[in-house]
Amino acid sequence: MQSVDFTTLIAARAELRDRWIPARIEQIYQRDRYTIALSLRTLQKRDWLNISWHPQAARICIGDPPPRVPDTFTFSDQLRHQLNGLALTNIATIAPWERVLDLQFAKRPGEEVFWHLYVEIMGKYSNVILTDAKNQVVTCARQISGKQSSLRTIQTGKPYDPPPILTESIPRPDESFQRWQERVSLVPGILRKQLLANYRGLSPVLVKLMIQTAQIDPEQSTETLQKSDWKNLFQSWQTWLQALEREDFQACWIDGGYSVLNWGDFPQEKNVQTLLNRYYTDRLNEQTFKQLRHQFVQKLGNLLGKLRQKARIFETRLQQSDEADEYRQKADLLMAYLQEWEPGMKSIVLEDFATGEPVTLTLNPEKNAVQNAQALYKKHQKLKRARTAVEPLLQEVREEIDYLEQVEATAIQVEAYRNPEDLQALEEIREELIAQGYLEPGKSQNRTYDRDSQPYRYQTPSGFELWIGRNNRQNDKLTFRTAGEYDLWFHTQEIAGSHVLLRLEPGTVPDEEDLQFAADFAAYYSRGRNSDAVPVVYARPKYVYKPKGAKPGMAIYKQETVIWARSRRAEEYLNKAT
Repeated sequence: MQSVDFTTLIAARAELRDRWIPARIEQIYQRDRYTIALSLRTLQKRDWLNISWHPQAARICIGDPPPRVPDTFTFSDQLRHQLNGLALTNIATIAPWERVLDLQFAKRPGEEVFWHLYVEIMGKYSNVILTDAKNQVVTCARQISGKQSSLRTIQTGKPYDPPPILTESIPRPDESFQRWQERVSLVPGILRKQLLANYRGLSPVLVKLMIQTAQIDPEQSTETLQKSDWKNLFQSWQTWLQALEREDFQACWIDGGYSVLNWGDFPQEKNVQTLLNRYYTDRLNEQTFKQLRHQFVQKLGNLLGKLRQKARIFETRLQQSDEADEYRQKADLLMAYLQEWEPGMKSIVLEDFATGEPVTLTLNPEKNAVQNAQALYKKHQKLKRARTAVEPLLQEVREEIDYLEQVEATAIQVEAYRNPEDLQALEEIREELIAQGYLEPGKSQNRTYDRDSQPYRYQTPSGFELWIGRNNRQNDKLTFRTAGEYDLWFHTQEIAGSHVLLRLEPGTVPDEEDLQFAADFAAYYSRGRNSDAVPVVYARPKYVYKPKGAKPGMAIYKQETVIWARSRRAEEYLNKAT
């Protein structure tokens, strides 16, 4: 994940200072353990300033409003107590080439500053610190004790101590070409590494773009550069410094990341705030998505493995109980031929009543014939009781397997993060598994969205809408709340998968092509995705029922029609659409 460098921080500060100073603080909300949001209002507009000290995604930018769920964090409570109702009057840098911003708060613009909120954007050392007018630390996002750092401590009640001064040289616009070249090439090495090692304020992404703009290979050694290469690179260097001096920035997207200097023909973003909010929101969502998906796949795989083993044990017991009548028949046979028994016999061969074939019975030589028969009768009764006890247990296990396979099918059908809806659908699955007792609630398990996620939507060849549930919450909603009497409900036959709804208006009749399209997508969003052909049923929603006490996403149906589907056709359609 790309980190906010000095250039990006200055670009964000320039936009914020121009558009949001002064602004009144109306509300403060902590989104998560790493991010606070300040509600800013000016005479013209209102928005949320997000400040994050995330070790991989520290940033400051205008972002999305927070969700409407309770804020239970202590840090935001302390900030609210001190800053609510005050004016943000300035955003300053504490020193040249330092990635620390000083947000200053007063009662009114132009009056004495009461509070300083220091925002330190420094990778894993990032922090947010509130001090009073005398720079005494009042609260901070992360307290740093002497045991954690011997260079700098951050404790409430102590004076604010700025970060240690960087040792690299400060880039200066008036530095001569010769002096700059000497400094970079003094120790031969890879060009990009030499630039990063000799000057502060640079980042790997910035250096790479700077060198590529000069049409040089970033991995090239300083010893192999021609004089023209040095001059071209120095020109890119000066372009960067001039942009910082004039605060002339252009937000744009580059391969795998972003830049606030458009070094080439890159797709542009309307401003730095939108760029940062979109990039870090997507990267963090993608990170959370991968973690959740891995957690679900692992957890569900373990649960299903144990349940399938339990089902096999029950099935074995039932197979054994099928032999109950055989033991009774053997006991009856022995009782009928008591005269054939002799003391000490270990086995006896008797003629079967029905077939006349010889039957060999194993006997206990220490017991007489009646006692051996009684033992066979007891085994018969025991196996009969086992069937009565095991059958409901096996049914319960099979139902649980069906449910977890249904959850697994929805959890693994999206292999990569594409948009926030994908993450939200997984978070809803997590809520469902917590509610069903399969997962433990997290320490700060807050719902981070205001509405339910929405189903997939596609258009059939005739223009009808096809809605597909992303999880069991959506499946239940589609089938039992959204579906109208003219719609058609699709689901893979006896295979876990999403509920699919073909939306139809009164009087409309779908073509065979539409039905096949819906069936192919039902197969694609199921555990049968990798099969060549999958049976799919469809029925009117009024013939689809939820069994009493059934878990989310489970349904039974009648008066269905079966259609064979191929998920490969749906996959080809999706590949063309993207």
